[in-house]
Amino acid sequence: MGKLIYTSSGQSFDIDDRTLAHLRVVFMNKLRRTEPFMLHIASGDGSGSRSLWIHPGIAIVFHFYGSRLPAMNRHWIDALMHEASGTQGLTLLPEPDAIAQGSAR
Repeated sequence: MGKLIYTSSGQSFDIDDRTLAHLRVVFMNKLRRTEPFMLHIASGDGSGSRSLWIHPGIAIVFHFYGSRLPAMNRHWIDALMHEASGTQGLTLLPEPDAIAQGSAR
């Protein structure tokens, strides 16, 4: 279980390392192109959800607890990128089955 730390407000969110690794790729690609976006994320304590404005000027920390990064699922990255580019912003989507999509992880 990793953490996404949004430093402008000091909030942190527990996210499993596999999901966090895929989010990191999406954030990196969006922000290097100076494409801010909204991220909607459930609060870990069951108190609803939060919406975070993700912008190149706001520091974000990806804290992984595992010693190795997981293999990447290109279909999941594509789906998350598409979601982040939409008018509603990025909501975490479940990982599609890479084998069913015709590609190994």
